[in-house]
Amino acid sequence: MSTFIGNMIADSLARGISYADSLVKDLPADQFARFAPGKEGPIVSNHPAFILGHLSIYAPRVVEQLGQDATAYQPTEAENALFSPAAKCQDDPNGLIYPGKDQLVDRFTTVYQAALTTLRNATDDQFMVPNPGEGRLRELFPTLGGMHAFYTGGHFMLHMGQLSAWRRMMGMAPA
Repeated sequence: MSTFIGNMIADSLARGISYADSLVKDLPADQFARFAPGKEGPIVSNHPAFILGHLSIYAPRVVEQLGQDATAYQPTEAENALFSPAAKCQDDPNGLIYPGKDQLVDRFTTVYQAALTTLRNATDDQFMVPNPGEGRLRELFPTLGGMHAFYTGGHFMLHMGQLSAWRRMMGMAPA
């Protein structure tokens, strides 16, 4: 029973989780769901609240599709509405739209630790099955392993790049 593929994917995810932690640990809670100020008004770009919330809807898929119980990690209907791929990031100056920083960071950490453990324990055969997604997602990533490598690698780090850019737009040092 080989677990090489899961550990390769998990190694990348572990680095991503560490990077995420360094990007968010010093962010002010009152700025977590804010657009960065620009010369001509707010810069409409994903902010940390949206990024962490959005990414947190993918980790339970990894857990569930690799045969583990993901019940405790599933996003609520409200989280799906706020953070789905179709959702639009909104500036939240009064903290009325998005959950707070601590809640989002805790959820993000919990679901990605579960995904990391699941990946490390999955057998290579589990990654070789056809991607259960439909349409373009299945075309791009024909196997479950390919899809989860993307979810926890490319997709994850794309959003970390947004978070890194947001920090700079807010006048913060790189993490």
